[in-house]
Amino acid sequence: MNLSITKTDRLKARPKDTELGFGTVFTDHMFNMDYNPDKGWHNPRIEPYQPIHMEPSTMVLHYGQAIFEGLKAFRTPENQIQLFRPRDNFKRLNLSARTMCIPEFDEELALEGLKQLIRLEKDWVPKALGTSLYIRPTIIATDPFLGVRASHTYRFFIILSPVGAYYAEGFNPVKIWVTKDHVRAVRGGVGFVKTAGNYAASLFAGEEAHKNGYTQVLWLDGVELKYIEEVGSMNIFFVIGNELVTPALNGSILSGITRDSVIAMAKKQNMPVNERRISIEELFDAHAAGTLQEAFGSGTAAVISPVGLIKYDKKVIEIGDGKVGPIANRFFKDLTDIQYGKVDAPKGWIEKITV
Repeated sequence: MNLSITKTDRLKARPKDTELGFGTVFTDHMFNMDYNPDKGWHNPRIEPYQPIHMEPSTMVLHYGQAIFEGLKAFRTPENQIQLFRPRDNFKRLNLSARTMCIPEFDEELALEGLKQLIRLEKDWVPKALGTSLYIRPTIIATDPFLGVRASHTYRFFIILSPVGAYYAEGFNPVKIWVTKDHVRAVRGGVGFVKTAGNYAASLFAGEEAHKNGYTQVLWLDGVELKYIEEVGSMNIFFVIGNELVTPALNGSILSGITRDSVIAMAKKQNMPVNERRISIEELFDAHAAGTLQEAFGSGTAAVISPVGLIKYDKKVIEIGDGKVGPIANRFFKDLTDIQYGKVDAPKGWIEKITV
């Protein structure tokens, strides 16, 4: 399938690396591809970044049939550009597509389209330490129809956004708040899918956490409100008695690519890893017994997010004296060294882009 490229004649002014935030500035071009039942996925193209025109009746606006991914491109010390585990992102996007009744796409075609887009936008990949080019592949339903069914037509697009260092003010622990009144997802639903509605469902509790002075929400399971699942939009890890513990993937937890990377690195370093159910009571008991050593989240944006304090009901525990633990610090360094090309990566984790 041929990929067409149409360049813009109005290049934007690129912000300085020191001026970058997250998700507010977008590059000059985007990747687009369309689907209909007669042609399948067709017309892959790179064209100027522009609005997507749609009718008020477009199905994605009413029924939320939308999926997406998040990954990054990094500039190495040798001034090369590389992607971190992009094939895993596209594989997971197709898993989301199957679950949301969206036609699957050719993952190799999507990856090649992304590479071509980044080649065109190579000057948008920032150079400062900790900065990167955030990548957002998305698929939305585009039928203008108000009946409840899967759409017949879709748009696949990829947009790029240069982002600043996540820890511009230092790599410091966050405070998290356990909600007892709200749930993010339940087994048998779409909690394991990267779909728009999952994030809308998290907003109310997130706002409550912020109002109470906490950075993130720690989600419990949707049935018993007992077992730990995720923190904010990240997977969560605990170091208990020198063992790395993380909630098992049970159908309501997103299979994070950073999560998988942490587990793989821990096993390579001969650290015991246990993917299992862990209750909030067990966590607090471990703290009382002095065996809870560390807690941290993992995700694309933050990579590793250390947790220094957890509030559940009227109980508050401080972890590691509120400081970053050695294991969280090691995983953060190991992962970012791989992403920025400072050390060799495990096979298949890095996709270099020749420009």
